[in-house]
Amino acid sequence: MGRIDKARVLGALRAQIDGALATLIDSQKRSQAGATHEETRADDPKDTQAIEASYLARGLARRVSELQEESARLASLQLVAFGEDDPIALGALVCLQDRQGEPYHVFLSPAGAGEKIEVDGVTVRPLTPASPLGRALIGSYPGDDLDVVLPGGTQVHHVVSVA
Repeated sequence: MGRIDKARVLGALRAQIDGALATLIDSQKRSQAGATHEETRADDPKDTQAIEASYLARGLARRVSELQEESARLASLQLVAFGEDDPIALGALVCLQDRQGEPYHVFLSPAGAGEKIEVDGVTVRPLTPASPLGRALIGSYPGDDLDVVLPGGTQVHHVVSVA
């Protein structure tokens, strides 16, 4: 795993979140303008166009706020190098193996869950400590086997290495 640059992983994740934020802010501005435009005003009591536009604008504003918080958490993340004797914590880049022995990489992050990052030809998935696998990884070490209980069954993950 030495060939993956953790700082580039964090940078790529921040770029994705910030890009999504910029797009969402633009959508929010258009939605707010539409919600207050005179053509959206109700002509009769059954016309719900203005109400729907305001709901959309509020939902977008809430998502913008969430993404701004995620961006701030990523900006404040201090990356540290992890050794073989260090417990896994926030900021760790971890190589895992699934039950079939297939390796995959995760980045334990304060935000960005659900994203997929491509760095140095390797796909890295950000995980937060709130996820089942993220919780299992916190405090574990290279060589540990993790049983993660999910609604669909138990997943087994082997910690190969950490950086």
